[in-house]
Amino acid sequence: MIGLIGYGRFGRLTVQNMAADYRVCVHTRSTNKGEDIARAGGQLVGIEEACAQKIVILCVPISAMQATLKRIAPLLKPGTTVVDVCSVKVFPVQWMKKLLPASVEILATHPMFGPDSAAQSVSGYKIVLCPERINPERYQKIKQVLMDKGLVIIETTADEHDRKIAVSLALTHFIGRTLAEFGAQPLDIDTEGYKRLLHILEVVNNDTWQLFQDMHCYNPYAIEKREAFIAAMERVHGKIEVCQG
Repeated sequence: MIGLIGYGRFGRLTVQNMAADYRVCVHTRSTNKGEDIARAGGQLVGIEEACAQKIVILCVPISAMQATLKRIAPLLKPGTTVVDVCSVKVFPVQWMKKLLPASVEILATHPMFGPDSAAQSVSGYKIVLCPERINPERYQKIKQVLMDKGLVIIETTADEHDRKIAVSLALTHFIGRTLAEFGAQPLDIDTEGYKRLLHILEVVNNDTWQLFQDMHCYNPYAIEKREAFIAAMERVHGKIEVCQG
């Protein structure tokens, strides 16, 4: 019933959480993932079979979305619901509307969790839904499935999502990557605030550089928030008086 295109860390998490209730057919270009997919509860299949399912979930990097959409477009049946899980929404929605057949339904999503934070359970975590082109009855059924798993639903537009996520995710990752570049390390003389900073570093270092690059390159609001933050740091730095004993 569910086709999954792509099988990275988040793809594996998706299979683990859906396989108990649905048959999950996974297509990936990796040649050595079959055993791991089976352990997660899925089944490795060709792209045609994955695209023949009622719901097709795209678990590919944002930068690979357009090529993936072009590849699957001729293989999708009318009425199929295509779901993306990108951490940005404006561009993926535009691409899906442009490249997928008009007979295909589109549900843009952003799960606000990952393989590390939701390793034990997805219950209590948020998922953003942007119903772009989907039958209301099917949309309600998908919402109910997600709520039954304990997920908290946030419904919004792609544009509003990207405006907010440019601060809550992209800026957080920017701070974390900057801490890593700075060389921040645990210290014996520390504070609770410093420990929290190191936690940000730990979280972002578990994600790929590709994800970090994509969430900044493909969010139309990321650069203005990033530059505003850098400017604020420079203003604060300039306010510090040079004091020498």
